[in-house]
Amino acid sequence: MNPEPNPWKILASKQVYDNTWIQVTEYDVINPGGGKGIYGKVHFKNTAIGVVVLDELLNTWLVGQFRFTVDQYSWEIPEGGGLIGVDPLEGAKRELLEETGLIAENWVPLLTMHLSNSVSDELAIVYLATSLTQKTSEPEETEQLQIQKLPFNEVYEMVEAGKITDSMTVAAIYKIKAMLLEGKLK
Repeated sequence: MNPEPNPWKILASKQVYDNTWIQVTEYDVINPGGGKGIYGKVHFKNTAIGVVVLDELLNTWLVGQFRFTVDQYSWEIPEGGGLIGVDPLEGAKRELLEETGLIAENWVPLLTMHLSNSVSDELAIVYLATSLTQKTSEPEETEQLQIQKLPFNEVYEMVEAGKITDSMTVAAIYKIKAMLLEGKLK
């Protein structure tokens, strides 16, 4: 949409941290205004994947867990990571089953977004899943999850009230609400 070239000039870079999930690089730069400075970038080694689940009565599922990074409990759509280069839909199906025990017959891409593009390159892809079958959940050992099945409008009200703050969840719930208002979902 904007054909202008990158106004940042990189003078040097060094990797300052690396693990299985992320890599942190610090850059010596000249910023668009001409000043020297540093810029840190967090590179994510997975794609963030989320799933909004809707049944025929417009109920949806939330997953609750304590989030270490923000030091608080969080209610979210089912989410996880998928390997870069692997079809993200496969990751979405895996995460939905792991976290909720649900299998969906119908999948629709809902959103593609960058979660915090001022400091990271993390890409998120969110799907809408419908036509559901309940199986048994299979959470990972790092996950201590609670599951809630709620009417979609109640979840929307939780977002509006600031009770849900996870960025993928907020964006996805607003997208579904817009689709409902436009008559694109029934």
